[in-house]
Amino acid sequence: MVILSRIYTRTGDDGSTSLGDFSRTGKNDPRLVAFADVDEANSCIGVAVATGELRADLTTMLRRIQNDLFDVGADLCTPLVADPEHPPLRVQAAWVDELEADCDRLNEELETLRSFILPGGSVGAAHLHLARTVARRAERSTWAAIAEYGDGEAPAGTGEPGGVNPLTARYLNRLSDLLFLAARTANLDHGGDVQWKPGGGR
Repeated sequence: MVILSRIYTRTGDDGSTSLGDFSRTGKNDPRLVAFADVDEANSCIGVAVATGELRADLTTMLRRIQNDLFDVGADLCTPLVADPEHPPLRVQAAWVDELEADCDRLNEELETLRSFILPGGSVGAAHLHLARTVARRAERSTWAAIAEYGDGEAPAGTGEPGGVNPLTARYLNRLSDLLFLAARTANLDHGGDVQWKPGGGR
């Protein structure tokens, strides 16, 4: 259980913050950047759901994903350590498989694309497109954190920085694909895809 009895703590006024293992790091740490981008993607999904325009099955799926994204953030902020005393929450390969199954389910309803899609259509779909772009950024930020810290486990008790779980990046990659399909699905009852017409803006 998480208990938040007071929101401000003043502990970050020196430009540092705590990771999930209670170690301190700077607020520009690549892991914190990835965590923040995941939080932003989650917020964008929340706005899409709040429009009230989305089908019930999409809303149920997206609410599950919002919870998953908190888990992704918890994983990102907890360095990989061998044999931890208290095993932390980690993204699992099955979560990626679940997103792929969601992609396949939605894709069955959609026509084959003949052009790129412009972000737009219904308000809900437009917000899902925005969430998609932020999820892509979160994935890039996660790979930057992996490039900085690796994806290996630090020996327990050494104080060495542990790596980043690469399944977090894979999850975000599949999520951006799913959000694209969800946006297309949201537009099915609102005139369909808004397609790119090369040179058509003039």
